Formats: sequence, C-alpha cells, structure tokens
Amino acid sequence: MSWYLPAPQYADEATGTTWCVCRAWFDKRPGDYVLEVLSQGRTPALRGAYLRHGRFELVPLDDPELPALRAEAQQGELIAYRPHRRAVVRAEGRYIKIFRPGQAIASAERCAHVDILLDAAGTFTTPRILRSSEDVIVFSTVPGPTLNELGENDSTASDESFAWAWEKWSRSWVAQLSAPHGSAARSVLNSLPLRSAEVKAADLWRSVNRWLRHFESVPEMSPQGSALRAAAEDVTTNLLRSAPDPLVWSHGDLHGKQIIAVDGRSPLGLLDLDKGAQAEAALDLANMDVRLELHRRRNRMSSARYLTAHNQVLAVAEELHVNPDRFHAYMDALWLREALVPLPGRLVMATAVLDERAKHQTTKA
Repeated sequence: MSWYLPAPQYADEATGTTWCVCRAWFDKRPGDYVLEVLSQGRTPALRGAYLRHGRFELVPLDDPELPALRAEAQQGELIAYRPHRRAVVRAEGRYIKIFRPGQAIASAERCAHVDILLDAAGTFTTPRILRSSEDVIVFSTVPGPTLNELGENDSTASDESFAWAWEKWSRSWVAQLSAPHGSAARSVLNSLPLRSAEVKAADLWRSVNRWLRHFESVPEMSPQGSALRAAAEDVTTNLLRSAPDPLVWSHGDLHGKQIIAVDGRSPLGLLDLDKGAQAEAALDLANMDVRLELHRRRNRMSSARYLTAHNQVLAVAEELHVNPDRFHAYMDALWLREALVPLPGRLVMATAVLDERAKHQTTKA
C-alpha cells in the first residue's frame, strides 16, 4: 500500500527520465495524486503528471480541461501547471495564464477592479492585460527581482538592499490599506468576494476531510488522522472565537514571489491580483509570514534575512492595528493547511510548528 503514502520527491518515467515533484494534490480516488513535476535533464521542463496506485504517468499537453494549453505553451516556457485547473506560461515580455473555458472572464474582471483600488493609492505597479479571452489572459511583465529572489541564499543583493526593499513594501502595504476610498473604490471593494474567518474555517475543514478520506483505508495513518482532526478543532475554534478585525482589501495569496522590488522611487510591482477579496488584514500578513518561515526552514534564506523580513511583517500588523489574536489564529490555520500538503515531510514539519506555537501561546498565557 506504499502508494497511499505522501507523493514522492522524485518519480521515474518509463522512458528513464527522472522528474522532481514540485507540487502535489489529492486526486479523486484515495491513493491517487495529481502532480506538477520538473524534469532533471540538461534542459528542465515543467509538466503535469498522475501517480495512480504507484504508477507515474505524464499528463498530455492536450489537457481536455485546458484546451488552450498546447497552443499557448508553444509561445514560451511552462512555469506553473495544475493539471485540469490552471497553467502559466512565461514568454518574451509577457506572462500567459490559461484557465478552464469561461473562467478567465471573471479573473480579468477581478484584476481590472483591483486596479481601481491600487490606482487610488498609487502604491503599487501592476501588470497590464494585453489580451484576454474566455480561457486565456496575457499580462505584461513588471521588470525587477522579487522579494523572494532578493532573499535567496545565492542572491547577490546586499543586506542593505534587501532590508530597503522590505521596508519599502512595509510602507506601501500600510499606505494601500490605510488609503481613503472614494465612491468608485468603495464600490469595487464591496463587490469582491468575502473571505471571512467562517469561510476560511469551512475551507480548512474541506481540506482536512479530503486528507482523512484519502488515508481512511491506511491503518498506519490513523494516529496522524486523529491528530489532524484535533488540530483542526483547535485551530477553527481559535479562528472563530474572537471578534474579527475590520474587512479590508486582501490580495488573497500574498508572499515574496508576488512583489517586485523596483529601484528608486517607482512603486513596487504586485502580481496575481485575480484572487482579490474582502478579508481581515491579518490573513495576508499571516500568509506572508508563514511563507517566509517555510523559506527559512528549507534553508533557502538565512536566519538574519528572515528576521529582517519577519520584523517588517510584524511592523505592518502593528501599524494597521491588527489584533494579535487574529494574526496568530490565521497563522495557525495556514500551518494546518501546510500539514495537509501531500509531499514528504510536510505533515511532520507543519504539525511540529503547530505544537511549538501552542506551547508558546500557553507559556505567554
């Protein structure tokens, strides 16, 4: 029953090619996975794959749920791909997002609406939509390194320039969420989807139940299932028991790869705006902080640079008057979500972090 265990780090194709598993999702049947994989040859290539009862199989680029994929992939390099859901191609001077038919329309509208909010404050530069259809959106590029790239261990950026970029983000984020809204901006904000604590808790339980269904036939995983169920009870209780902070504009997937460090006085770049929503400020800040700690724990960022960026996140939370209880509740929810990722080591690492956080909160109390 080894195929029921988390997806492997590497998989071998029948042709002899070895693929590194970048991301993994549970498929419909227990024991099956959908994967994003990267070939290990001289010219790495990203593809989608299945792992079903231990058998590895690439997903053809003729993805029936993404009919535009093959033609658009010929324009450049495939850099992100969740089979049957969404893909991203990097081409010269542009990025191409491929969706299921019909789904690109709402995403393009969301980006246009969010641009109104960002333009009102003038705090960030965003990609322009160059072309769109019912299943494709083509964005312009925003030149410059991401905050994530500046923090990598092999980055040539100085500590001073790294700290400057994060301080600039800190000032910009506070200015964006503190900017007064005119009638147009208020109308846009009210039209965005609501990502309340209740919505977050419901999403979390769906993910927990998916994990439990996937491993319900594996007796060896029963202790982990019980621990996850108990953790979900604690996390959702903490998420719902205190009064929420006011709703603000939320990016929806904020982390260092989404922010472009632009030199001089020009605004920073901000990417992937199609998940914009109404939420507590704590949600985006918690997501930013969790991703920073994951980066450090994977030895991709030094502890010193992690602290520099982490302290800027905390400074933003304080400046925006984020309730610390709300910040920590969303942090716990995101760490639990990380525990549910079906990749080697994620469950052990994330549940250990949750235990550490629970002990720290108990000590403070």
